[in-house]
Amino acid sequence: MRRYLMALILLTGAVSCEWIGNTPSFGDDFITYNIKAGNHEVDRNLNTPFTASSLHFQALFDSSCVYKTTVPENQNDINKLYGFSDCSSQHQNNSARFGWNWREGALRIYAYIYVNGVRQERELGTCELNEPTSFRIDIRDNSYVFTYRGTETVMPRHCSGGVGIAYKLLPYFGGDETAPHDIRIKIRNL
Repeated sequence: MRRYLMALILLTGAVSCEWIGNTPSFGDDFITYNIKAGNHEVDRNLNTPFTASSLHFQALFDSSCVYKTTVPENQNDINKLYGFSDCSSQHQNNSARFGWNWREGALRIYAYIYVNGVRQERELGTCELNEPTSFRIDIRDNSYVFTYRGTETVMPRHCSGGVGIAYKLLPYFGGDETAPHDIRIKIRNL
């Protein structure tokens, strides 16, 4: 009887709790990340621990990702999509993630890293709106391998071995400017 009572208490608690972190879309298995106008970060930003040696996911950008910055030069700023901190350090010291921006009529994708505090980026191609697209980052010794549209791009890494104490990095708008309007990005871990 005591066992059943405990199960009932746990079930009642689970049913009555709010979702922690970003809420799944439930219509599909993507999570929709919202960046409200005037913000850099997603709603309910929660950087969860990351312990793997790779990150594989799909992302879907919609028309909300088409934007124009107030300062024309800021159109070149790279927004952040998804990735992880590395080498038991803060992400602006060591990290790997994909970036994106809307420039010259296209959504452009980037490899975006920090290596011992120095930022590096490399354009990888363009992405269609409303089409699920696959992304992958692998750790290989002293390198990150970004795979986008079947092409591998190798970028340097500061440490070797595992990531140590690390966390996932969620979508972020900017650069200098905040989101000019609400931005929606859907991500599904693979």
